[in-house]
Amino acid sequence: MAGSSSPITPHSSLQFSTLPPLSLYIHVPWCVRKCPYCDFNSHEARGELPEDQYVAALLADLEAVLPQVWGRPVLTVFIGGGTPSLLSVRALDTLLSGVRARLPLAADAEITLEANPGTVEAEKFAGFRAAGINRVSLGIQSFNDAHLKALGRIHDAAEARRAAELALKVFDNVNLDLMYALPRQTPEEAAADVAAAVALAPQHLSAYHLTIEPNTLFHHQPPVVPDDDTAAGMQDAVEAQLAAAGYQHYETSAFARPGRQCRHNLNYWGFGDYIGIGAGAHEKLSFKNNILRRSRLRQPKAYLAAAGSLVMFGEQRELTPAELPGEFMMNALRLNEGFDLELYRARTGCDITPLLPQLDAAEASGLLTRDHRRATPTPLGRRFLNDLIALFLD
Repeated sequence: MAGSSSPITPHSSLQFSTLPPLSLYIHVPWCVRKCPYCDFNSHEARGELPEDQYVAALLADLEAVLPQVWGRPVLTVFIGGGTPSLLSVRALDTLLSGVRARLPLAADAEITLEANPGTVEAEKFAGFRAAGINRVSLGIQSFNDAHLKALGRIHDAAEARRAAELALKVFDNVNLDLMYALPRQTPEEAAADVAAAVALAPQHLSAYHLTIEPNTLFHHQPPVVPDDDTAAGMQDAVEAQLAAAGYQHYETSAFARPGRQCRHNLNYWGFGDYIGIGAGAHEKLSFKNNILRRSRLRQPKAYLAAAGSLVMFGEQRELTPAELPGEFMMNALRLNEGFDLELYRARTGCDITPLLPQLDAAEASGLLTRDHRRATPTPLGRRFLNDLIALFLD
């Protein structure tokens, strides 16, 4: 029943003096076509979206979790997918109005909507802005028609530029997503994509190395991609181009104009809390003596039938103290500036002293630098981030 929550058994060894900042993630699971590299919980839309039913389910889902976050301000909202820009302006307005009626949103809350170039036009962008969206993240991926086709995208290069130009006219906070090390991509083509994105002057850019994930079409039918050395050279070139254009490289794959870092993602990397509503959404919530992770049912039909009840959860588990070092480091070490050592205690409820041997080993390996206040990945540590994080895994 709505408002119910599962029992929580606290770990007496954890103790929070204050709870972490809180964000809200909203998942919209439908897209026009599933891309062959995508391992997100996305489903091809067949026919008309049940958007009214889905918005009602999202709000029922949110109401069910309210007793566990009561009174905590929400600093950021991120609507991801799938392709959330498939929603009508009316549905999005109903959703955000419902969120505001149920949660204390900060007056300056960052509210991001993911959009694909093939699903938006000027009028729709203006409607999203009027509904309260103040940041848009556009899935460009490439400005090269051949590479877009290889990635299974529904837009071409001209539509990508047009969508970016429209977004930048309506919003003053826009992210463009790019990918490199694409099938048969040359270093020159990767550089051309970055140059095209920089010419549009967005406030934020994300540049991701294409990875072949399990349970994707690319995993079953692998494309020909650049070898590791070529891909590493592309990464170095991308980072140098963006630095020269004035973008600060603040996280593994994220670059921003000064002051335009994604606040929602910074909360993730700082091991903050987040409510996650929608099919397949994940959430992390801290309480006085414990931290809970859980997810929602992945299949949209099953989620729609269960939203607001206890059976909407696909998985629920309490993090053990032994898991917390790895969980924290997996997030915080993605930040190029690293983390304040006091943040570890604040976010995990644990003392950092037991981790000193691992921190010493990371420093001795040249993966980390540390003083009495901060721990910061070195350029080598950023390049071999998985090796650095592995030192802290249980």
